[in-house]
Amino acid sequence: MLLITGGRRLQERLDERLAGLGLSMRLLGALGHVARDSDLSYSDLARRAGVTSQSMRATILMLEQLGAVRRTLPGQGHRARLELTDRGSSLLSDARTVAAELDAELLAGITAENKRALDHVLLHALGPVGAGSPPTAPGSLG
Repeated sequence: MLLITGGRRLQERLDERLAGLGLSMRLLGALGHVARDSDLSYSDLARRAGVTSQSMRATILMLEQLGAVRRTLPGQGHRARLELTDRGSSLLSDARTVAAELDAELLAGITAENKRALDHVLLHALGPVGAGSPPTAPGSLG
C-alpha cells in the first residue's frame, strides 16, 4: 500500500508540474511513444497506454492542437503517420527536465548507497513492464 499511495502522490506532483507545460501524464505518454516509433497506429498507441482507440484519438488531437505532433498522409491506402514536431521535441525535453528536477527533490539527502538500494527494490517490485521489457531507470522518459 505504501508503494501505491506513494506512486499516486508522486504522479499528482508530476501532473501539477507538467500542467505548467500544457501536458498531462496521458499526453506525455503518447508523446513519448510517438517519439520512439512514428509508425504506431492509433490502436497500437491505445494498447500501449491501456486506453481505447477513441480515447487515444482524442489524446492525439490534443497533441496536434499543442503543435507537438502532426499527421502526415502518405497516400491512399496507407494509414496516417504521426510525426513529432520541433515543438513536440521541446515539450518532451522540458518534461524530462521537470521529471529529473522532481527526482532530485525527492532524493535530496539520500545517500548514493540508499538510492541504489531503492532503485533495486523498486525495479524488483515492479517486475517486467509492457511487452516483456524491463522497467526503465528513473528519469528516462522516452
